[in-house]
Amino acid sequence: MEADIRWLDNPEVFRVGALDAHSDHRFYMREEEAQDGKNSLVQSLNGIWKFHYSENVPSRPADFYKEGFDSAGFDEIKVPCHIEMAGYDKIHYINTMYPWEGHFYRRPAHSLDGTKEWEGMFSQASYNPVGSYLKEFDLDKELLGKRISICFEGVEQAMYLWLNGHFIGYGEDSFTPITFDLTPYMREKGNVLAVEVHKRSTAAFLEDQDFFRFFGIFRNVSLYALPQMHVEDMWAKPALLEDGTGSFGLELRISMPNETIGRAEVTLTDREGRCLLKRNMPLPGNEKAVTGEGTEIICKLEGEKIGKVTPWDNHNAYLYPLFIRLYDESDRLIEVVPYPIGFRRVEIINKVIYLNGKRLILNGVNRHEWSAEQGRCIGRKEMEQDMQIFLRNNINAVRTCHYPDQIPWYEMCDKNGIYMMAEVNLETHGSWQKMGAIEPSWNVPGSLPQWKEVILDRARNNFETFKNHTSILFWSLGNESYAEENLAAMYRYFKEKKDGRLVHYEGVFNNRSYEDAISDVESCMYATPDEVRDYLTNEPKKPYLLCEYMHDMGNSLGGMDSYMKLLDEFEMYHGGFIWDFIDQAIAVTDEVTGQKVLRYGGDFDDRPSDYEFSGNGIVFADRTEKPAMQEVRYFYGLYQ
Repeated sequence: MEADIRWLDNPEVFRVGALDAHSDHRFYMREEEAQDGKNSLVQSLNGIWKFHYSENVPSRPADFYKEGFDSAGFDEIKVPCHIEMAGYDKIHYINTMYPWEGHFYRRPAHSLDGTKEWEGMFSQASYNPVGSYLKEFDLDKELLGKRISICFEGVEQAMYLWLNGHFIGYGEDSFTPITFDLTPYMREKGNVLAVEVHKRSTAAFLEDQDFFRFFGIFRNVSLYALPQMHVEDMWAKPALLEDGTGSFGLELRISMPNETIGRAEVTLTDREGRCLLKRNMPLPGNEKAVTGEGTEIICKLEGEKIGKVTPWDNHNAYLYPLFIRLYDESDRLIEVVPYPIGFRRVEIINKVIYLNGKRLILNGVNRHEWSAEQGRCIGRKEMEQDMQIFLRNNINAVRTCHYPDQIPWYEMCDKNGIYMMAEVNLETHGSWQKMGAIEPSWNVPGSLPQWKEVILDRARNNFETFKNHTSILFWSLGNESYAEENLAAMYRYFKEKKDGRLVHYEGVFNNRSYEDAISDVESCMYATPDEVRDYLTNEPKKPYLLCEYMHDMGNSLGGMDSYMKLLDEFEMYHGGFIWDFIDQAIAVTDEVTGQKVLRYGGDFDDRPSDYEFSGNGIVFADRTEKPAMQEVRYFYGLYQ
């Protein structure tokens, strides 16, 4: 297959040549590596890449991926990094509107009864910047002779990929990892990877979040060498039973060469190393599919009894080490997969949410990934700082607004007992709300059949990547995307998984005809305490939470006690998530004073803009706690 630039305009093309989304497990080929976390099977491609910026598709170097291309005129750029933060294009903040409003007339493909022209909307636009990236590399010694895949953890917004002149694939979903198989075209030395990143595609209609509109390769890029026997995907299914005992299930998808035999060993221990479960499963076993490349095997453990377990919660984030080891026919260790899991139970009983048999209270915040120096391109340092702020201020829950976060954040929430609402990368605010009025005449995804599969793909990416994380109590379908049939299909997708989690979506508040078909909870933004009270005293259908409240802009957060008192008044009320955790502001050197200052939307001559509306945090963009944090720490501390 050859790359087609028209994919940018077509919502029905969003993933070409990519491997299926899979669990975020790490894998090692040696026991000591699994213990130390140092992985010789991974080669980072982060660093300096060759780069060319173009203002639009027609002006880009279209042949840059071909072997022998002369890249002498290319610049250099750091990966990961937003292209705008490297000095190209325009820094632009906008909240509810689409960023092109007032500049270009655009309506989603197939909306308005298909009466508006959409072909060429992005692929032939006079302004739709393109970043052309080149990376030359040799394979590390440990990767030689193995299958090689590449994982892009975050590329905004649409990407085309080539290796050594061969087209590999295309993808859109900006905030979930996407993986491609490079094996057929990989060399030991002298490889040239080419990535073409487009600022806008039809994905722009689905990624209208309240944030700075960046583009580029902004998360890690890594090569993975896959052992000959490899856990392609794992789904651990721990359950806390009502009598305090545990049940454990596991589903593995394993690849191995044809005609090969071996075994998978599964062990589960407690923190002290006492064995709770040990099982050996012969490979290939019964469930298999032979392909040209090898055999894919499905191995399952069904509801194994564990005995008494320590429940996982915010007060005691107890995790049990799980290890999966693959051995070949000579009983030689081929791969080790470690994954810590917890036992907990989430359920709704008589319209009240319970965690491990106790009423759930959410002392939460909405958290954008943010750095004043690097935008949404953050590292472990910023994540660890955020977690420490959470812990010392009695914050016990986080909503990943409004996209999936980097994988280490989910691990930190598991380890520290932070309850997660894991949100799909979806917001279409500008398609249904105009100047504050609800006007969904060209809403997407709506009930348009051409937009159904792309949002189901985003739901699938979110679920499959993060399904093993104990901290996730809610899947969230996205944010502010109205409510019609395609959102209902997403809800059904999550419910069909029967993983014991609840499904959240707030947008039914604006379209009550779907309130029984989309969300397990009644959720609202910025309802007053009296409005919450009114719902809960008038035959409520569902437990109630506030996915956004206490909008913390400027010197605000007053009156928080009036919300907290509702927790005493109504058992069906479960708290909520403050909007939001951190200001989105960018550190720059002031031209007059020479001092470092923080600048917000509108400070970069960006229009249209929602200006300082990017600053709603309980911490400043440099992570200095605001005075409002005292209020948060006090009241959240009362309801731990």
